[in-house]
Amino acid sequence: MEIENGLDTGDNRPIFTVSELSQSLKRTVEEVYSHVRVRGEISRLTVARSGHMYLNLKDENAVLDGVCWKGVAGRLSVTPEEGLEVIVTGRLSTYPGRSSYQIVIEQVEVAGEGALLKLLEDRRKKLLMEGLFDEDRKKPLPFLPQVIGVVTSPTGAVIRDILHRLEDRFPRHVLVWPTNVQGDGAADTIAAAIAGFNRMKSDGAVPRPDVLIVARGGGSLEDLWAFNEEFVVRAVAASDIPLISAVGHETDTTLIDYAADRRAPTPTAAAEIAVPVKSDLVAKLADDGARLVRSMTRNLEENARQITGLARGLTDPRRLAEEATQRLDDRSERLINAQKVYLDSLKSDVSRFAVGMISPAHQIAAKHGQLAAGVKAWQQVIKNFVTARSHDLERQKLKLEGGSYQRILDRGFALVRDGDGHPVISAAATEPGMPIALTFGDGEVGARVEGASAKKPIAKQSSPKKPKDHKQGTLL
Repeated sequence: MEIENGLDTGDNRPIFTVSELSQSLKRTVEEVYSHVRVRGEISRLTVARSGHMYLNLKDENAVLDGVCWKGVAGRLSVTPEEGLEVIVTGRLSTYPGRSSYQIVIEQVEVAGEGALLKLLEDRRKKLLMEGLFDEDRKKPLPFLPQVIGVVTSPTGAVIRDILHRLEDRFPRHVLVWPTNVQGDGAADTIAAAIAGFNRMKSDGAVPRPDVLIVARGGGSLEDLWAFNEEFVVRAVAASDIPLISAVGHETDTTLIDYAADRRAPTPTAAAEIAVPVKSDLVAKLADDGARLVRSMTRNLEENARQITGLARGLTDPRRLAEEATQRLDDRSERLINAQKVYLDSLKSDVSRFAVGMISPAHQIAAKHGQLAAGVKAWQQVIKNFVTARSHDLERQKLKLEGGSYQRILDRGFALVRDGDGHPVISAAATEPGMPIALTFGDGEVGARVEGASAKKPIAKQSSPKKPKDHKQGTLL
């Protein structure tokens, strides 16, 4: 045997890498344990964001990892819960990343009816504490619904029993939402049907039901388990449409019975609760109508007797009218006489008061004379005022004309302006070739500056005195 670098080179057994050994173990485990059933209690239950479910199955001595892929988890007949004892069916596999083995779950069953009943009771208490079963949440059922929605299997005897009973009692329009009532996916379809009916619009192409019936026939606890799922119970409690639960026989009880607005012991009984008996209603209407006619007849007869009795104590209306007419004539005659006496008295008083009074016509004439004299005096005052103001205005006009620069131009002077129309008031402001305008008393002519530079000294000319009125324009 040779030893090299501390290794026994005489051993000819194959050397595996870690990955090769892990894959070999994985194939071996999956081939030997391709289908197993394991009983244990669920613990450390988690659902990843991907939808895959991870859990542990344990008993008093060991723990087994478990995984349930998203596609399978949605079809499980029993929803896994923490602490629930179950029997899972699947295949064993390994997870090389952690050098562990696990069961890939394909089916979940509750381990024994006792465990199932415990789960049912625990769930009932939880939902009860949340108030989902409170009586004040329950809605009244319509007396005579126009449309009835039924959530059940379309092929079972339940729907036939319901339709037959409705036909016997009071035919109504029925909408059936087909669902599975047992097995994989049953709970999902039931909850979806209830929510679907509630999403329908009253004025839609398909009429919205006025009441719902959730029904199926009898069965074992496991068979009815879909109606105990928590999300189904919550869908029933959240329904805006009044709902009747009719699951199983009279002795069967599911959690939706507590959340429903009304529980029926059987599907047939649900139909009886939903509608009244048409023949009974017709008979009752006929009876109520007859009683109403009899009551009205008795009331009319009684009123007629009372009127006849009261009429005996009344005076003849014709005599009352004759007496009233006579009193009216008497009062009218007395009123006419009293009016004449009153008017005569007023005339006498007027004549007495008129003695010594000045005639209104004379008073008006005197006032007219006073008014005419006053008007004439005011007219003279106004005339004198206007004449004085006219003389003042004429004097002011003459003063203005005397100070006007036009009169200066009329005396032989001229006004010099440059090309922009501005006055030229000195020779220094001009230069040879500059165009100017000369304004005389009788008109205006154009000119141009010639000769020596305007900057040479020139003889100073005396300027005329400015007029006293500063508002009048000047030449310089």
